[in-house]
Amino acid sequence: MPAALLGRKLGMTRYFLEDGENIPVTVLQVGPCVITQLKTPDADGYAAVQIGFEERRAHRSTQPLIGHDAKAQTTPKSEHREIRVDASELDEFEFGTALDVSVFEDVKYVDVVGQGKGKGFQGTMKRHNFRGLEASHGVKRRHRSPGSINGHATNLGTGPKIKRGKRMSGHMGDKRISVRSMDVVAIDKENNLLVVKGTVPGPNTGLVFVREAVRLNRRKTRLAKAGS
Repeated sequence: MPAALLGRKLGMTRYFLEDGENIPVTVLQVGPCVITQLKTPDADGYAAVQIGFEERRAHRSTQPLIGHDAKAQTTPKSEHREIRVDASELDEFEFGTALDVSVFEDVKYVDVVGQGKGKGFQGTMKRHNFRGLEASHGVKRRHRSPGSINGHATNLGTGPKIKRGKRMSGHMGDKRISVRSMDVVAIDKENNLLVVKGTVPGPNTGLVFVREAVRLNRRKTRLAKAGS
């Protein structure tokens, strides 16, 4: 199974490398996670390992969820996530097995998936970086308005509807964001901390899913080959 865990974003700080270089990093508290289900091709049509993260009080959970996690002999979990694997790898896992940050011990690059901060309802200048109308003498005081939306009836150019994909005001943020190929800077096994270089989407204490990098860019691919 590829290295993957659920966790929480703790915040950003600075990290000094051995040569004295100062880099910005994000501290993630990942795991411990418990294997709560094994999905097989015969029963479910595909092979996957389901992991559960964070304790949830029984009176705040549901009876189906309590019974589901009880099969793995563990308490109700707050979050669950599936990780696809090959059917031949399912024999390597057991219900109730705990996974911690040590699964990333030999991993150099990870992908971090989080939920971006919600910005609420925003206008076109903040949402789409519009420049606004002119602020010179004689211009009506509608400087932050989006301008005309006419002339975009449909994708064919006719009809009563606005053209699909027209950039207008609306809800901003609160989207699933994946940051790929982040460098693993340090690992603290005692506290289940994973330090990665750069920024991670979402607020502090926000839920994140950390997995071994699926695909590297050209530069990091060369570095990975050189290291191996």
